[in-house]
Amino acid sequence: MTDKPAAPPTSRPLGVATAVVTGLAACAAGLQFTGATKPLELLDPGAVVRWGVPLSTTVVQFAAATTIGLLLLGGLLMPEGKRSARRIRTGRYAGWAALIWGLAGVVGVLLSYSDISGVHLGGAGYWSGAWDATWQLELLRAPAISALAALVISAFAFAGVGRAGQAWLFFGAVAALFPMALIGHAATSTDHDAAVNSLLFHLVGVAIWVGGLLALLLMWSRLGKGTADVIARFSLIATWCYVAVGLSGLLNAWIRLGGLGGLDSKYGVVILAKLAALIVLGGFGWRQRQQVVERLRADGASTPARSAFVRLALVEGLVMGVAVGLGAALSRSEPPVSGESELAKTDRAYALTGYPTPPRLQASSWVSQWSVEWLFTAVAVVAIALYLHWVWRLHRRGDRWPIARTICWVAGWLVFLYLIDGAPAVYGRVMFSAHMLMHMGVAMFVPILLVRGGVITLALRALPARHDGTLGPRELILAVVHSRVFAFFANPIVAAVFMLGTLIGFYYSPWFEQSLTTHTGHALMIAHFLLSGYVYAYSLVGIDPGPPRWSPPLRMLVLLVTIAFHAFFGVALMTGTTLLAPDFFSVLDLPWVPDPVLDQQRGGTVTWGAGELPSFVLAMLIAYEWYRQDQAEGRRAERRADRDGDAELHAYNDYLASRARAGAVDKED
Repeated sequence: MTDKPAAPPTSRPLGVATAVVTGLAACAAGLQFTGATKPLELLDPGAVVRWGVPLSTTVVQFAAATTIGLLLLGGLLMPEGKRSARRIRTGRYAGWAALIWGLAGVVGVLLSYSDISGVHLGGAGYWSGAWDATWQLELLRAPAISALAALVISAFAFAGVGRAGQAWLFFGAVAALFPMALIGHAATSTDHDAAVNSLLFHLVGVAIWVGGLLALLLMWSRLGKGTADVIARFSLIATWCYVAVGLSGLLNAWIRLGGLGGLDSKYGVVILAKLAALIVLGGFGWRQRQQVVERLRADGASTPARSAFVRLALVEGLVMGVAVGLGAALSRSEPPVSGESELAKTDRAYALTGYPTPPRLQASSWVSQWSVEWLFTAVAVVAIALYLHWVWRLHRRGDRWPIARTICWVAGWLVFLYLIDGAPAVYGRVMFSAHMLMHMGVAMFVPILLVRGGVITLALRALPARHDGTLGPRELILAVVHSRVFAFFANPIVAAVFMLGTLIGFYYSPWFEQSLTTHTGHALMIAHFLLSGYVYAYSLVGIDPGPPRWSPPLRMLVLLVTIAFHAFFGVALMTGTTLLAPDFFSVLDLPWVPDPVLDQQRGGTVTWGAGELPSFVLAMLIAYEWYRQDQAEGRRAERRADRDGDAELHAYNDYLASRARAGAVDKED
């Protein structure tokens, strides 16, 4: 019996094109089934717009996924040197995919403007109106930003970047998906934050999963001897993406359907079809990990093993096309639960923040009031789980890890969870004083605990090193901590100026009000101050490898200057009479916060007081390190004296004696 030949090279691009066409067909079928493209009675922009918006969305999703998958393959998975012919080809393919992503995104923005305005394409005032509306409406601004980012990525990819460049472009392409989570039905859901966060995880998971598979199909004949390793690494990534896509999809569907009762709607039927596709894809992924990867490892050059993967990947790509197309159709269709809650008409806090007014603040409220922020809660849970997994990995091979560091890391994230999910976050949306308590905890207290956890050292000890020229997690961590950018920001002076400068700039700029009224502003605030606080604490009391550490006296001086400026900021708030974010707090008008200026002054007290304890802890840690260095230097001096008979002391005594003799001679003269 002869082996079945592998699929010819032309069949793989044809398979990718077939997956895209299947996605467009599934999108069209879903739109027709839900009736999402029926003409409107008023302001109907025409059939081209009604069909063009969801179909262009499908093209954008496939192009974005292909871009991300190719950059993942070229930057992180494909073994070889920094530059090679196949890596150059990967970058060129990624450039074309990103170009299609950007151009399709621009077309989608123009169609969307016609859709929401009712102005026909090219009609009177169309182009000027489209330009103005794009930067005024988030529904248009978010995809426009994503499209512009894709065009920038395309330019860099065509420039012929190497392995590291493609790795950075991969992370940039993933970040370019973030604005897309802010539009659609997630943005108008009654549970806005949960819907937006779940959609973000869903988009990123689908893009990496689908894009990675399409990239493997495109580059399959050029992977060479490292094929089995590439497939195995992608299979592990795809498994995590499958979990993220499944869980986030279920949460998002539950929010939009309003419970199981919404499954009998047309929207619910499409959800069930997409769920069925997800289950089928899970089966394909399991088979790939259990059978195909093992066959490739056993004999990666054999035609049957390589053909098995191509056949499985082609079928999996078709099913993925159906799932992506149905998802694009859902983004255009009206879910059973949509629009704003009735609270928007009766509750000012809900109208401004998207959250109902909390009850009057009492002592018990600090324990009883909770509201889960899914994005950062997931980050904290994953951070704890990974850390404990790495500690267990060291334990299994007989290595020890200090329990105090584990306690610091876990405690830091638990405090963080309370600050973003507990009463400080609930009341921080409507009270300046509670907001400052949350802010000071996230920016100053949590980072000290995380820094003392030594997570970078633990990761470098627990993660395996790669020896085939690819960038794994360990290599990425080393590249970051030894980079010039990190060295610049980890400079104690730069870290202190950056933290204090952005602190003052945040509260005296529109960003503060944006953080109170929008999910994006709130998420950026938390991420920024957690990271800036971490880098600041790392520059003073970090225990992980990185740039050369300053001496304890210099770090103590930086800390003292920082304390002074931070106290000055707190005093300015305590004595200030100008209300920050006046358009928010003056309109909010809470009955149990009769004077927002007084509450702001209390927030200044919190700022001043909450900054003292972390500063004291930092000072004690620096002083303790200073003491240990002096003790170590003393012990080294004693051992050196024992070895050379205290030659240094004798030399110093001889020097003093010579100076005394010289002085005596001068007196005689």
